[in-house]
Amino acid sequence: MKILKLTGTIKVETGLHIGGGDDTMKIGGIDNQVVKDPNTGEPYIPGSSLKGKMRSLLEWSMGVVGITEGEPLTSKHLEDAKFLSDEDKERAKNLLKLFGDRAGKSGITRISVGDCTLTDECREKAQKKELALSEAKYENVIDRRTGTAKHPRQTERVPAGVEFDFDIRVKVLDGDDEEKLKSLVEQGLELVESDYLGGNGSRGYGRVKFLNRTWK
Repeated sequence: MKILKLTGTIKVETGLHIGGGDDTMKIGGIDNQVVKDPNTGEPYIPGSSLKGKMRSLLEWSMGVVGITEGEPLTSKHLEDAKFLSDEDKERAKNLLKLFGDRAGKSGITRISVGDCTLTDECREKAQKKELALSEAKYENVIDRRTGTAKHPRQTERVPAGVEFDFDIRVKVLDGDDEEKLKSLVEQGLELVESDYLGGNGSRGYGRVKFLNRTWK
């Protein structure tokens, strides 16, 4: 077995919101806070959020979502997928190797996605007050009859321009096709770039770029 490592930078291009689960309501304060490191107070991107988004978009791209009824793909679904081409089935099998198979037929999960923390440069700029790490944005519902806004709420976002380091590890076992596993990871990142990360993507939030990607 060997372990491959993919590192790089996530650049936030439009305000990013990944909720922090704060259940404390503050009068006049922010209703929906972003997730932050409890020790430093700095925002970060949970590895689980990135990993889950990659897997979901890859399953959509392979055309398997219709047979899973919204559940994560398993090897049992593939046994029932009569309409998939041999090529798509092979890609789906590699996806199960990479991300895991609840049916337990694909061995251990190969991928590990770490939490993405601020780059040293962004942290330094923030300490010098040259870069804001969060912003509050008002969201409203439009009354269709009057055309006026109602129910205003403040959502906290990581603003455009902030950058995070990412670190993805992939286990390659005997019999694995290393290049196909690496290709799936790259495709997953490209799909996230084309879509969005975090919440409120339909409102333009969460557009990101994966820069300086390097395999080691």
